[in-house]
Amino acid sequence: MEKKALGRGLEALLPETPGRVVSTLEEIQQISVDRIMPNPYQPRQQFHEEDNLQLSESIKKNGVIQPILVRSKGDGAFELIAGERRLRAARLAGLRVVPAIIRHSTDEQSIQLALVENLQRKDLNPMEEARGYHRMMKEFVYSQDMLAHRIGKDRSTIANIVRLVHLPPDVQTLVESGALSLGHAKVILGLTQTETQSQLAQAIVREQMSVRDAEKWTSAIGRAGKRKKAIRVPSPFTDLEERLRKRFATRVTITKNRRGGSIVIQYFSAQELEHLVEVLLA
Repeated sequence: MEKKALGRGLEALLPETPGRVVSTLEEIQQISVDRIMPNPYQPRQQFHEEDNLQLSESIKKNGVIQPILVRSKGDGAFELIAGERRLRAARLAGLRVVPAIIRHSTDEQSIQLALVENLQRKDLNPMEEARGYHRMMKEFVYSQDMLAHRIGKDRSTIANIVRLVHLPPDVQTLVESGALSLGHAKVILGLTQTETQSQLAQAIVREQMSVRDAEKWTSAIGRAGKRKKAIRVPSPFTDLEERLRKRFATRVTITKNRRGGSIVIQYFSAQELEHLVEVLLA
């Protein structure tokens, strides 16, 4: 049987006004927050405290306007499908019950709805989105075309996002925190070796590189060939370092950080140190 797309989003799943009956099996009910378990398929892992506090204050004044979506797990317990931010904020506001629609959903439908809600209401960070898509493809044997159809996105978009799960763990953390943009991540994926990917990611953050600069450096790394030793990311201050090397007749390295940077002038003997001091104090 052909699967139906979710292109209409949550508007087709949740009522716009409290008290409206969706169907004879999906009437809005007031459910105790203590009876609601988290969604194991929830793609969002980061919840910003400030956003939760703002939503909590709104709930204190206006209540939970949009019901959450749950499914029954038996013995009076429910599992959240969609609405985790609202549930967290309701608990923070001290509510004991929340309005909910009870949906008879499979695991597959649960993860679909969780993805759709987060993608439409408030964007997931790229890593959360990638992991959600990857999980659907792995656990439910979805092709990229099938997933694109179900989520309502282009297949090329799905393909580019899913690739992020192949980044090294440390690079994934930088993408998830926002230190690296999706554009940076795509550039890093152009490298084949995990060690080099991590080196470039750290250099992008340290040097505050643009995506364009990262692309240039990736090209330079690619030209380095298949050398077995670690590849040193080229310095953006090469010209300045060369001028200082000529001036002091020794190796000079310039590094940049968020608040400024440092210049390291090396010497290899007492005579060289004495010469450097004379030049600097001249």
